[in-house]
Amino acid sequence: MDTMSLTATAVSSPACVADARDTARDFVDGLARPVAADAADTVVLVVSELVTNALRHGGGACTLDLCEHPGSIEVAVHDRSTQAPRMRTPDLHGDTGGFGWPMVGRLAHATFVTHSSAGGKTVSALLPR
Repeated sequence: MDTMSLTATAVSSPACVADARDTARDFVDGLARPVAADAADTVVLVVSELVTNALRHGGGACTLDLCEHPGSIEVAVHDRSTQAPRMRTPDLHGDTGGFGWPMVGRLAHATFVTHSSAGGKTVSALLPR
């Protein structure tokens, strides 16, 4: 089973999120068992969304972990906030978002939020291979 980890520390840096996307792409491209192109794109999209949310709402720093399972790819993002992602009415004017968490829920087989005893949380998504 392959795993990879990346720590992101810039609050709103597009470069930081781009690095996370590149890491995800390198991860899926490097797996011994190939991942279909659309599944790889889904992993990259979910990484982008979860890292962006963690940086924006989770205290300005996060860690990305990617793990291959037999039937799925797990994306896990750890941040300092204890507040779980929540569904909210999307902002159709583009000011505050609200589209990402429902999208992650639709793309993933399952999502989990695990709170750490040391503080913070991990948001995980199991995505199809």
